Amino acid sequence: MMAVCHTVIPEKLASGEIIYHASSPDERALLQGARDYGFVFDTRTPNHVEILCLGKREKYEILNVIEFTSARKRMSIICRNPEGKYVLYCKGADSVIYERLARKSQPYKEETLKHLEEFASAGLRTLCFGMVELSADHYQDWANTYRTASVAIVNRELKVAEAAELIEKDLVLLGATAVEDKLQDEVPETIAALAKAGINIWVLTGDKQETAINIGYSTRLLTQSSTMIIINEQTIEGVRETLLHHLNNVDPAGQFALVIDGQSLKFTLTPDLKQDFLHLCLSCKSVICCRVSPMQKAEVVELVTSQTSSVTLAIGDGANDVAMIQKAHVGVGISGVEGLQAACASDYSIAQFRYLLRLLFVHGSWNYSRMCKLILYSFYKNICLYVIELWFAIYSGWSGQILFERWTIGLYNVLFTAAPPFAIGIVEKVCSADIMLKYPKLYGPRASSFSVTTFWVWIGNAMLHSILLFWLAMLAVSHEVLWANGRDGGYLMLGNMVYTYTVTTVCLKAGLHTAFWSIFTHLSIWGSILAWLIVMVIYSHVYPLLPIGEVMSGMDRICFSSFYFWLGLICIPVAILIPDLSLIVIQRSLFKSLPQAVRESEIKQKDPASVMVESKHSVTERASLLKGVKSVFNLRSTSQQHRPPVEVELSHGFAFSQEEGGAVAQSDVIRAYNTNIPKPGGM
Repeated sequence: MMAVCHTVIPEKLASGEIIYHASSPDERALLQGARDYGFVFDTRTPNHVEILCLGKREKYEILNVIEFTSARKRMSIICRNPEGKYVLYCKGADSVIYERLARKSQPYKEETLKHLEEFASAGLRTLCFGMVELSADHYQDWANTYRTASVAIVNRELKVAEAAELIEKDLVLLGATAVEDKLQDEVPETIAALAKAGINIWVLTGDKQETAINIGYSTRLLTQSSTMIIINEQTIEGVRETLLHHLNNVDPAGQFALVIDGQSLKFTLTPDLKQDFLHLCLSCKSVICCRVSPMQKAEVVELVTSQTSSVTLAIGDGANDVAMIQKAHVGVGISGVEGLQAACASDYSIAQFRYLLRLLFVHGSWNYSRMCKLILYSFYKNICLYVIELWFAIYSGWSGQILFERWTIGLYNVLFTAAPPFAIGIVEKVCSADIMLKYPKLYGPRASSFSVTTFWVWIGNAMLHSILLFWLAMLAVSHEVLWANGRDGGYLMLGNMVYTYTVTTVCLKAGLHTAFWSIFTHLSIWGSILAWLIVMVIYSHVYPLLPIGEVMSGMDRICFSSFYFWLGLICIPVAILIPDLSLIVIQRSLFKSLPQAVRESEIKQKDPASVMVESKHSVTERASLLKGVKSVFNLRSTSQQHRPPVEVELSHGFAFSQEEGGAVAQSDVIRAYNTNIPKPGGM
C-alpha cells in the first residue's frame, strides 16, 4: 500500500537510480522505506503505476484519487490490483482512520495503538493505513456519484467530500508508520531568544498532541516549571466548561502553557466561545494548537490579528502553512524540503528557522528605527521650508509674492535635503548587529519611537523652527542696509539668506537624531550644505547663457559679500538647535532608553552587560515547580476526571504538506506523467 497510495512522481537516472519527487518529504520518506523492504515504486503512467514487489513486477490501475483536504485529513486511491479486484487504500490521521474501521475483528488495533503511543513519546509523526475490497457493482455505483460530484458547479468540494464518505468506510487496519521530523539547527536557542525579546510564541501544528508537547519541550517553549492546560474535549459543552474553569484560575503572571487539539479548537472558534478562548490564550505564556487543519491555523491567526492590537508574524515551511502566512501581518516562509509554496506566499523568505533572529532583531529593529526617523524627518524638513512662505505672506500683506526663487523651491527635496533621509534610511543603526543578537531585550516595543504624541511633537518643533528661521533672519536685516556702502539686496537677498539657514538647520537636525555616524552620514549632512552654496554660485551665472534664473544673476556676490549673511549662517542655526540639543542631552542623561544606554556603552567600547539588568521579580525554579504542582490539582478539567478509553479518544495526527485547493489538482498532475517516456535531452 505504501508504494501505491501516494502522488509521487519517480524519475529514473541513467545509473538506474530512482529519485522520488513528492509534494511532502513524508511521502518521499515512506516510499524510500518501502523500497528498503523490497517494495519499489518504479513507474507511473496516466492510468497505472508499477511496483517491484520483492523482485516481481506488479501493475495497479489507478481508477480514482480522492485528494487530501484540511477537513478530511486523509487521502485515498481506488485501484484495480493485478488479480483484477477493486481495492481502496486510505491513509491519514489515525483519528479519522480509526473511526472508519469496520466493526469486525481488527487483530492489530490494540497493538497499533500501543505503537502509536511509543511513537508519540519519541516525538515522531504518525500515519495510519487502511484498505477495503470493493465489489464491481459497488464501485460502479459510487463512481457515478463521484463523477457527478466532481463536475458540480455549486459546492463541489462539499459534494466530493460527501461522496468520499460513502466509500471510505469499513476499512481494515493495515498498520501505522512513524517519520522522524528533526529540528533544524539552533531552533531551541532561537525560540528562547524570541521569548526573551518579549515575543509571545504560539505553535500551530497538524501533529498529534504528544508530538506537539514533545517538540515544545525540545524547543524550550515548554519548561519543567510550565503548568500545562490541556483541552481535548469532544463536545462544545465540555469545551465551554473547561474554558470558564481555567479563565477563573489562570494567573497571567504565572508560567502557564495551553495545549488544545483540533476538535476542541473547532468549538472554541465559534462566535460564542472565541472571545473566552482568546482571553485564555493571552493569559498563557505559550500556546500549542495540535492536530489543526490549515484553515484552523488561518482562523487562529485572524482571531489574534482582528481582536487584538498586536502585530502577528506567521512562519511556516509547507503548503499547509500558506493560509496562516497570508492572514498574519507579516508572513515568513522557510524554503527547504517542504517545497516553495510557503516561501512564494510570504512577505519574507529565509532558508532556516534560526535566520529569523537576524531578520527580526537586526534588520527588523534597524528598519523600524529608520522608518520612524525617516517619516518624522520628512514631515519636519518640508514644514520648515514651506511654512516660511506663510510667514512671508503675512509680512507682505498677502501680496502673493514668494520669498524663494522658483527653481530653488523645486530642488529643496530633490537635491539639497535628499541625502540626509537616504543616510537615515540606509545606514542608521540602533546598535551593531552582534549586540542586537547577543541581547534580545533590545528588540521590543518602542512606543516613543513613533506615536501620535511623537508625531505632533515633531510637527510643533518644525513649526517653531520655521518661525525662528524667518523672523530671526528678518531681525538680522531689519535695518535694511547690509553693506557699508548703504546698498540693500532686495527681497531675494532675504529669501536666499532664509533658504541657506533652513538647509543648514534641517541638515544639522538630522545629525542630532543620528545614532550611527558613518562616512555616508557626514557626506550627506555637510555635503548637502556645501552643495547649496556651490549651486548658488553656479546658478548666479547661468543667465543669460540659459533663459532661466534671471532674478538670481549675481546673487552669489551679493550674499557672500555681506557680513550679516555669514554671521547669520553661524548664529541662527545654532540658536535654533540649542534647545533641541539641550532636550536630547537631558533625555539621554536622565531618561535614556535601553537601546540608547547600550549604544552609549558600545561607543565607549565598554561591555553593555552592565546596563542589561534582569528583573528582580523573577520566580525561582523551585517556586515555579511548587506552583505547577499546586495547579495540577486546581486546574484539572472536570471532564478529564472521567476520560474515555484510549480507543475512543485518539490523540494522534499527521501533518500533511500537500497543496490544497491548487490551480491544478494532484490527481490531474500525476495523470499527466508517463515515466516510461524518456526525458527530452537537455533537461
